[in-house]
Amino acid sequence: MKRVLTIAGSDSGGGAGIQADIKTFCAHNVFGMSAITAVTAQNTVGVSAIEDISPWLIYLQITSVLDDIGADSIKIGMLSRTETITAVENAISRYSVPHIVLDPVMVSTSGSNLLNADARTALCRRLFPLSSLVTPNIPEAEALTGIKIADLDNMEKAAKMINSSFGCSVLVKGGHSVCDSSDLLLHLGKTHVFEGERIDTKNTHGTGCTLSSAIASNLALGHGLAESVRLAKEYVTCAIRHSLDIGKGCGPTNHMHALCAGSKKEDF
Repeated sequence: MKRVLTIAGSDSGGGAGIQADIKTFCAHNVFGMSAITAVTAQNTVGVSAIEDISPWLIYLQITSVLDDIGADSIKIGMLSRTETITAVENAISRYSVPHIVLDPVMVSTSGSNLLNADARTALCRRLFPLSSLVTPNIPEAEALTGIKIADLDNMEKAAKMINSSFGCSVLVKGGHSVCDSSDLLLHLGKTHVFEGERIDTKNTHGTGCTLSSAIASNLALGHGLAESVRLAKEYVTCAIRHSLDIGKGCGPTNHMHALCAGSKKEDF
């Protein structure tokens, strides 16, 4: 069985972070492992508290897993401090894991900055060059490049700027676009556009975590990068289509949608 490690924060509400990653790994029939970087108290309405895990314990979680079990790919999510970023870099740089997918959690859905300037610089300089793929959403791509993104041309320009600076492949996610949900991948100098439908639902909590975890799973399973993105986007679209209307706020996607009663085979 293929092995995938997630390095991310915990979501007590179960819709995002480590919890979303593990559910996604299970849905893809890969063995999921985790290194928790922070513990959050949150639900569908919002986050009420965050407590960071010590850098030394983060480092030990990663090395303990990789020393013994190993990994075919790694997904990296929420890293809230420079010290955390350094610990992750020091740990993963010891190993030759073939695929690293980094979801740069920098800007919240509401537009709030989640990383200070020093942590953002550390994330870019230390972890972007180690990554096979970086998956910023539109607000994050704008923060990384300083350009306003309003269409696919701007998405491509931003992807090329990030690639030129750090050498990694880039997937700019279009979920924040007012027009559609198309994503743009820049890989080995070639641009791929993955068109997507906009599903009328408020229950999209954790979609970024889920997408990056699905990509990491598909890479571990042996698919190429472009094919891994395509398959992951299809999976997330179905998860949103069958999203769960639970809680008082924005509910989660349905990571195990293939097991839903009434789901049609052609949906998957």
